[in-house]
Amino acid sequence: MKKMVISIFAVVMVYSNAAMDVKAADKPEVSAKAAVLISADTGEIVYSVNCDEKLPMASTTKIMTTLLCLESGNLYEEFEVDSNAIMVEGSSMGLQKGDIVTKYALCCGMLLPSGNDAANATAVKLAGSLENFAVMMNDKAQELGLSRTWFVTPSGLEGTGHGSSAYDMAILAREALKNDIFREICSQSSMKVEFGNPPYTRWLKNTNRLLTMYDGVYGVKTGFTDEAGRCLVSACERDGIDLICVTLNDRNDWNDHMAMYDYGFSTVKKISPEIPENLSVNIAGAETDRLSLTVGDSPVEITALSADGKDFEYQIISSPFVYAPVKSGDEVAELQISYNSREVCRIPLYAENDAPVKMIEKKPEKKRFFRKITEKLGSIFS
Repeated sequence: MKKMVISIFAVVMVYSNAAMDVKAADKPEVSAKAAVLISADTGEIVYSVNCDEKLPMASTTKIMTTLLCLESGNLYEEFEVDSNAIMVEGSSMGLQKGDIVTKYALCCGMLLPSGNDAANATAVKLAGSLENFAVMMNDKAQELGLSRTWFVTPSGLEGTGHGSSAYDMAILAREALKNDIFREICSQSSMKVEFGNPPYTRWLKNTNRLLTMYDGVYGVKTGFTDEAGRCLVSACERDGIDLICVTLNDRNDWNDHMAMYDYGFSTVKKISPEIPENLSVNIAGAETDRLSLTVGDSPVEITALSADGKDFEYQIISSPFVYAPVKSGDEVAELQISYNSREVCRIPLYAENDAPVKMIEKKPEKKRFFRKITEKLGSIFS
């Protein structure tokens, strides 16, 4: 009987260890020098390898260049490219001297065929020179809290000190993907774009093969130089779960990204933040000084790893005063939801009740002094 118990125990231990091995095998082993997988919503790290190490990141640099271009406005205004700027080695969108382009076309040229000519043309258009544009890039990096990032060139061709970390690049991609135009462009396998002298239509093809290799991938940017190796920033959404993946110096990047996504989608969860009660804003011209607010009926779901509904910060975004009249259901503000001081999303806030204009009782108009004297005298002599 004792031998039987020992045998059963041994079998149980073997199966337990096997189960643990299977679970451990779910976490991918990647060939990248640095890698990270984050929740696109919260920025939480789901998986990482040397994710804080500063490394050259090649043409994934163009995520920043494209974002600055999109934020500059006037995307469809035509202009002539700078002839010196487009004389650059490496990948190209095909710009030639005298070509007429738009900023939108340059963004397509950066995100799809990874045009170094498009990146340089963008830099000169926005800042007058590559050096001045690098200042803009680093100012934006500082604004986003990219502490291990330094930009020297708009294209990603190596310059002294040019580099970033996998985590910084993931946060940069997270910010860029909030721009609807950026997201739309980087998700396309190919696009028709007009430029030239005179402009004519031609096709640009995306270098990001992962778009057609893995279900749900919608971006973002490839990169390669001899120094940086193969670099890849991608984003993927499945069943409402949104993840961003970065690998730097990775000879097996396509497969590594797919393995990390397999792991991520089996690991993260969707949660609903606990929206605060008694939300209100200042209101002017109404019977009360405060207007009660309510959120819509649609539930807010956020992709998270360890966060729960209590881990979020909330801030009402509105003008200093809301002015009466306001009707129940009018959208009057937004609720900013943040995690670890990074904005996750904003949801609309609506007036909970009607707030009509305060009725002010008019006082009788004071009569003029002369008129009052006349009326007094009239009453005496009447």
